[in-house]
Amino acid sequence: MTHTQVFAPGNYRFVPGVFQYSAGVAAEPGFRIERVRFMKFVSLAEGFRLIEQVLQAAGRPLTALCACELRSPRPFDEAGFEVFNKEYVGTLARWGLFDGKTNPVARSNVCPEIAPPEAPGFYAFSYTVADAYAAPSFVIAGSGEAPEGKGNYKDHIVNLGDISAEGLLNKARWVLGEMENRMRALGFGWSDVTASQLYTVHNIFPLMSEEIGQRGAMRGGLTWHLNRPPVVDLEYEMDCRGVYFEKVLAV
Repeated sequence: MTHTQVFAPGNYRFVPGVFQYSAGVAAEPGFRIERVRFMKFVSLAEGFRLIEQVLQAAGRPLTALCACELRSPRPFDEAGFEVFNKEYVGTLARWGLFDGKTNPVARSNVCPEIAPPEAPGFYAFSYTVADAYAAPSFVIAGSGEAPEGKGNYKDHIVNLGDISAEGLLNKARWVLGEMENRMRALGFGWSDVTASQLYTVHNIFPLMSEEIGQRGAMRGGLTWHLNRPPVVDLEYEMDCRGVYFEKVLAV
């Protein structure tokens, strides 16, 4: 993961990933990324409808959408995840974001342990806007403790089934390393991060100072969501961002 591609219609560059999402995005010079969180979960269809409204109000094309944060009722098996991903990218294709092979939009998709939604939907999204004086901004996609693009997750999960202290530490180390790889490809590091998010239902307090804090991944604090990663047998996920304009949309 050493190169990026420019998605000119959206005014951002991205780290190529898998068909359902890119590994991360960064605004091109003269633009910034803004993040919008929904006050409550909304369905995929309603989320895309509201995103379209926000983009139109901002005078931005649909292709300005650069990152999505999703929530699902429960972890998918691998076949179910494939079905869901094809449904999700259908809208991106209609919006001119997915050409059938390359997807520039970063994504996280996790499963709340408490009060999960009835169906997959949106938690937040990010898009680019013009700003001649903008500081560099970026969003790194969520990653669990397995490499992408290997055909399946289960055969490649770090410490599969091991939720001991050592197992969780190894999972965390792998994910933190992946965050660093993705940031490095876009020209950033932990010192540029404004928010880090962690998703697990396991006790990660011992990891905070021992691993997460030592890497500088908590400079702006750490938001721990009691959520599971989106695929069965994954136990630990993170994403991060360097975004200076954020708002909450009442729905």
